[in-house]
Amino acid sequence: MEKNESLPLGVVIEWRRVDHPWKDHDWRPVGVIPGAPALDPSGPWTLLREGDGWKQFHGGTLRLELFRSDTEGYKINLAQQPPRVFIVLRRSEDPSVDHEMLPYLVTANPYEAQNYVASGEEIVEGVAMPAEVIALVGDFFDAHHVEEAFTKRQRKNAKGRHEPFNRQPPVDQPRGKRPGVAGSED
Repeated sequence: MEKNESLPLGVVIEWRRVDHPWKDHDWRPVGVIPGAPALDPSGPWTLLREGDGWKQFHGGTLRLELFRSDTEGYKINLAQQPPRVFIVLRRSEDPSVDHEMLPYLVTANPYEAQNYVASGEEIVEGVAMPAEVIALVGDFFDAHHVEEAFTKRQRKNAKGRHEPFNRQPPVDQPRGKRPGVAGSED
């Protein structure tokens, strides 16, 4: 198996009417289509299905990329029920694009998705990982993960008694001999 693996995933995005004082609709990712045909997110989308107050689109095809350095995140994700593919939607800055939100990233690494959540700029949702993607991520994990043994950090030796902050306060010592204090009697 290669050092890196990738698989094209079609991103399914839902537009839904909402009853909210500041907005009339919401966008959110709801699924992925493994091996979907190429579709540019900034081009026209394909309507998949619709109902009363909602529409689902194939909003673009992005590559799910797997890296050896991310196997710890894949391990955490595969242990979840169900494992998830995380989708990042980003607001479009181009006024010529028909949709205000565009698919930006798909990842199987929850740590990478968390970085986008922290920014607050994007919409990040985890959707159920299809069986063939679970198989790909699992095989990649098995081929590349190296378990790192936990090593406890060793404590440094404590500073000696004669260090400046380890001295006893002068008031606790008898008058006459106070080590480290200038002008005291010897």
